[in-house]
Amino acid sequence: MSVQSPAPGAFQTSGRVWLRDFEFGLTGLTVRKTGARVPYSPKVIGEVTAWFRFFFSWRAAEPIGPRFSIYFTPERARPWYLIRAVSHLAGAVLAKDISQADVVMQFEDATYSPNGAPQNTKPGAKLINFACWDISKSRVAAASEAAFGASLAIDPSAFVGEAVEKSQINAAHDGRIVKCPQPAAPGRVYQRVIDNRTPDLAMVEDLRTCTLGGKPIVVFVKRRPVSKRFQNTNVEVLLRRPDEVFSADEIARISAFCADIGLEWGGVDVLRDRKDGGLQIVDANKTDMGPPIDLNLPDKIVAAGILARAFRDFIKKLRRERGGAHPLRARDGIQLRRAATGEPAHPPAARQQSGPLHLSRHRRLHHRPRRGGGD
Repeated sequence: MSVQSPAPGAFQTSGRVWLRDFEFGLTGLTVRKTGARVPYSPKVIGEVTAWFRFFFSWRAAEPIGPRFSIYFTPERARPWYLIRAVSHLAGAVLAKDISQADVVMQFEDATYSPNGAPQNTKPGAKLINFACWDISKSRVAAASEAAFGASLAIDPSAFVGEAVEKSQINAAHDGRIVKCPQPAAPGRVYQRVIDNRTPDLAMVEDLRTCTLGGKPIVVFVKRRPVSKRFQNTNVEVLLRRPDEVFSADEIARISAFCADIGLEWGGVDVLRDRKDGGLQIVDANKTDMGPPIDLNLPDKIVAAGILARAFRDFIKKLRRERGGAHPLRARDGIQLRRAATGEPAHPPAARQQSGPLHLSRHRRLHHRPRRGGGD
């Protein structure tokens, strides 16, 4: 999706009506929270259509377990944020009052969000992400260096060669390659260029990793042309398990990164340097949207189901201690995919599932009609 000139503002999402989050013009709309402008185009219309297909799929699905309540503060998480699909499938309903919520999550789509833990929660309420205050590019680079042992940030006035220049602000997608040495511009950060090209050298590959309790849960392998390396425009997205993409040591280091910045729920952009095979985390987001729009619908449902199971396990574990999710079961994701696509509940034994999740012998997840509107 093409987005122009992001400019953070003071607007905060609230209430059930989505349309208040946007200002509609003749040639495009403006996101009131960020100031980002999205022009109307056939591509944008196609992306919106794809999102609604996913939205109606998870809204119509039965949750995988008993109901519990969740409250987002200081902002209300809208349905295009991944946590809404995941929490719904996990069994969450939106609490009207923070004092009645079983789970309270800090949710503010901002780079800096120093929101202290609320005091008016009920006994035993689970608090999530209240230690994640700063996801600026410089903070992320420092935590990545600590986790992986290799420096990402550079001093542009002393470094010689090509470097990446980008905004401190999260989700700006304004990176560019510059020649150094050069003076540092205000509000910009400078980092080494990570050669994350694929073997054919025509594409770059980002490993968008969803984390919960600091542990990688699913990975979206996103590929785009080298010429569009800093854009959020993918030509291919694949769903993978963390152990298909990372070693055990690398998974532990990603967990260390998340602990460093206080990220209990969110997504991190991991790049693998083709020159030495090393990893760097270049972006972190505690309010990530998703799954990626270019991922096929069945795998979107699978990913949401896996995350939902992990989310239930995580909040159960919070009753006992602060920690990560239990080992995953993909059963519920497979059920959701079958419900969305009409796939048989019990496929023939000889049939092989496509993609990385090869499971069988799972019951169909039933859909139910919904009443009312809003989010």
